[in-house]
Amino acid sequence: MPLEAGLLEILACPACHAPLTEEDTELTCTGQDCGLAYPIRDGIPVLLVDEARRPA
Repeated sequence: MPLEAGLLEILACPACHAPLTEEDTELTCTGQDCGLAYPIRDGIPVLLVDEARRPA
């Protein structure tokens, strides 16, 4: 389920403050040195660094 229109425009990575992009069931940081992926659970982004998936 896509995020509400305009919400993605105001969200930023909590770790590095770079913009986020939506990919399936997670939001991915666009920062080159960061790249954390935050889960979306029941339509709600979980923007906690401890819950984020590290880049491969």
